[in-house]
Amino acid sequence: MRDSPWNRTLDRRSFVVGLGCLGTGLRGPRVLLERGARTSEGAQRSLVVLQLSGGNDGLSTVVPYADDAYHAARPTLRLGVEDGLRLDDYRAFHSALERLHQRFQEGKLAVVEGVGYPHPNRSHFKSMEIWHTADPRGRAAGDGWIGRTCAAAFGADVEPHRLVHVGPNAPYSVHSSEHPAATFSVPEAYRWLQEGQELARIEAGEREAGAGSSLAFLRERMRDVRDSSASIRAAVARYRTPVEYPRGAFGESLRIAAALLAGEVGTRVVSLELGGFDTHNDQRNRHEACLRTLDEGLGAFLDDLERSEAGRAALVLVFSEFGRRVDENGSRGTDHGCAGPAFLAGASVLGGVYGEHPSLVDLGEGDLVHTTDFRSVYATAIEATFPVEHSTVLGARFPLLACAAALKRR
Repeated sequence: MRDSPWNRTLDRRSFVVGLGCLGTGLRGPRVLLERGARTSEGAQRSLVVLQLSGGNDGLSTVVPYADDAYHAARPTLRLGVEDGLRLDDYRAFHSALERLHQRFQEGKLAVVEGVGYPHPNRSHFKSMEIWHTADPRGRAAGDGWIGRTCAAAFGADVEPHRLVHVGPNAPYSVHSSEHPAATFSVPEAYRWLQEGQELARIEAGEREAGAGSSLAFLRERMRDVRDSSASIRAAVARYRTPVEYPRGAFGESLRIAAALLAGEVGTRVVSLELGGFDTHNDQRNRHEACLRTLDEGLGAFLDDLERSEAGRAALVLVFSEFGRRVDENGSRGTDHGCAGPAFLAGASVLGGVYGEHPSLVDLGEGDLVHTTDFRSVYATAIEATFPVEHSTVLGARFPLLACAAALKRR
């Protein structure tokens, strides 16, 4: 197993909250915490991972309004404090993020600055592979990071509904050779991601002599999938909430995700996606529309989660494959960049700003240089949610953020 010099002080059973955390979110002394899979209410913890596809412009999401270099780099796209929702003396949320700003003020949303990785790749496909596997080799490294987390957390319990992607295109992050995922798309459709592969193996097994035991196992697995499908559909169908979700596929996907977490069917990880963030042109209008969709949907979802013990035990991680370049282009947009903010949200998250905002002057080929390794965010999410040592999933140890500390204590 590879080791990281950042984390040689962390043992395999506990960690010190606060290592590697800077900014307004860090309050009080460091706290030694043990891993756990349940809250004090007895609810099992769960993880929701929301991917903002296309490369979200972090500088128009968390706006460094007090930085002169920002205003110089973006003569038409720049936003002032009067155009946003103030977080502190340096940064503000885009004005479209009203509900998330309220969450931040309530101390239930953490902004993690400068998230990225060494030797960044500006290709959507390759960068996504790196994020999805938590490895610079991408798919060549094997299973996705969420799939590996589930394999480590659940072991032989391979019921498909433990891990569900809500939406039409499941990301590689949920791929697992040991712990299969399922998808639930809008309108309602449920399937096991590996169903086609397993059916092909069953058919092949029927043609092979001596394949009886393996064939019986695969047939039993398919029966489990059918039973799981029925329970998942029933949980979604009977779900009722007073929270009003926005119309459209994204709002409906979030409502389904809330139903899965509250439905007592055993779903522990939910994956979702919101696209449209590749704003090479007309960014001001297009990006505002994306952020408003995000704010309305995620705001409703977070409100809904607080209605149940299971929902209050959930941790929501929001990320994008990369940020955008610092300078605007000639089409009043921005091109592919590198580092950008990530978010952690939930009823028990220790909110605030974490990490260091990248310099807008000391750039790497015109891009922001990351100050927080994205695997630190993953490590925090893994250990705040499951009784799993993050290095068993990520292959090395990374600094843990304090913003999920309250999940351990409550």
